[in-house]
Amino acid sequence: MDKKKLVEAIRTQLENDLSVAKQAALATYEAATHEESKPENEYDTRGLEASYLAGAQAKRISEIEELLVILKHLDVKTFGPGDKINSTALVEVEFNGKHSFFFIVVKGGGVNVKFEGRTVQIVTPSSPLGEALQDLRQGDIAVVENGDQVREYEIINIW
Repeated sequence: MDKKKLVEAIRTQLENDLSVAKQAALATYEAATHEESKPENEYDTRGLEASYLAGAQAKRISEIEELLVILKHLDVKTFGPGDKINSTALVEVEFNGKHSFFFIVVKGGGVNVKFEGRTVQIVTPSSPLGEALQDLRQGDIAVVENGDQVREYEIINIW
C-alpha cells in the first residue's frame, strides 16, 4: 500500500471535517451570542450550554488543525516484514478471524479513513494497542489487556 497516498486521503478527510466543524462552530457561536440566548430566568441555561458547546467545537478545530500540520510534515518510512513496528508503520492485524488496518501516528488516534477498499484507523503509540504493537514484527502477537479481557492481535503485514 502506498502510505503517502494514505496520508493524503487522511488529510483530505480531515480538511472536510475541519470545514464542517468550522461551520458548526460558527452557528453555535451565533446561537450563544444571539439576543434570544439571554436567560429568561435563573434556570435558563441555553446561552451557557451553547457557549460550552462552542468551546468544545473550538478545541476540536484546533486538534484537527494540529493533526493536519503533523501529517503535512510527516516523514513516512517504509517497513518490511522483518522491521520493527514504529511510527508511520501501517499494520495489518488479525483478531478473531477479522483483519484490521492501523496506521501508527503520534496524534489523531481514532480517526478512520476508507482507503483502497479498507478502513484504516490511526493509532497512537501511547494507546493500549499502539503500545502493544511497538517493536514487534510480522508474525508476532500483540497482547492488549483491558480489565479482565485479553486480546491477541496477530501481525499479518507491515508497510
